[in-house]
Amino acid sequence: MTDRGEGALRQSQNTFEVGPSSLHWDGEKLTIDVFEVSAPPIISRVKGRITLTPTALTDVEMLLHPEGTHIWRPFAPTAKIDVDLNKDLQWSGHGYFDSNFGTRALEDDFSYWTWGRFPVGDGSACFYDANRRDGSQLAVGLSFDADGSAKVIDPPPLTPFNRSIWAVRRETRADPGYRPKQVKMMLEAPFYSRAAVRTKIDGEETTGVYEALDLNRFRSPLLKPMLAVRVPRRPGWQFDG
Repeated sequence: MTDRGEGALRQSQNTFEVGPSSLHWDGEKLTIDVFEVSAPPIISRVKGRITLTPTALTDVEMLLHPEGTHIWRPFAPTAKIDVDLNKDLQWSGHGYFDSNFGTRALEDDFSYWTWGRFPVGDGSACFYDANRRDGSQLAVGLSFDADGSAKVIDPPPLTPFNRSIWAVRRETRADPGYRPKQVKMMLEAPFYSRAAVRTKIDGEETTGVYEALDLNRFRSPLLKPMLAVRVPRRPGWQFDG
């Protein structure tokens, strides 16, 4: 949550540190220690620990662009998560861990995308839909079992639902006749929406994490400067010793 200089970065085989926050993998679980300051309008310290325990790890890598400039890597699409922040925010539930890698700016290759990960049975279903700048489209559904095995599935229809508070267009996969619904707002920006969304997949109603990203808005010179305001900066932070 904080932009820092090169001196605030340390990495080893099992540990990744950025300033006072870190991630550590012990072979069974990922421990995330957080010591940060939240962004405006509510500025406060965020301190505590998040523990993610996967049911299994995957070796899946999915190309988001045929030129290989963007890759999605679902390390742990199904996991248990335990959260203990600020001494008064504790909960446990269904979680996941993934990452995106790329060699070009997102806005250079995409104009719009949506992504969702939904608990289904004892595993998860993930959907990636995107409009590329070259006119082609990405429309992929993946099913993950609890043991980490993955298979490509035919996704249910792409179904629109209510726009975000910034009027970002939103749509996700849902069984025919079912309209998805936001049940919890997570993060909203003029070009981005992240929320807990309820949908129905193969007859099973489920709530998962969803995002919509409007990269035409993001690339606007009027909007990009907003990122500098939203993210705290500590360029001179150094590790002790």
